[in-house]
Amino acid sequence: MSGELAGRLVLVVEDEPLVALHVQEFLMGAGARVLLAHALPTARIYARDPELSAAVLDHGLKTDDTSEICTILKERDIPFVLYSGYSKVHGDCADGELVHKPAPPHVLVATLAGVLGEQQRPTIN
Repeated sequence: MSGELAGRLVLVVEDEPLVALHVQEFLMGAGARVLLAHALPTARIYARDPELSAAVLDHGLKTDDTSEICTILKERDIPFVLYSGYSKVHGDCADGELVHKPAPPHVLVATLAGVLGEQQRPTIN
């Protein structure tokens, strides 16, 4: 993979450790820095990181879902991808792009790069 996500800080919320490591690997291979959360308490903290560019969320965690994180990200205008087995999501999570598990790494990276590309980048003077 290339550097489609170079310079971006991406939050990954995934409760399955092996899946989380694979997603982290895909994103880092595309140049991203990754914040990895396996549960909501950590995800809440990371979702407020001032450098956060985007997120990849597993919607259905073992004990909860990531609706609260979707709300935080939407309020902050941070784009996100739902990497999930769910076929439909509701509320603020419906604003994210849905990628069904399992998906090839390049699909997840391309989708994330796409939602980031839709976001207006600030100009630096």
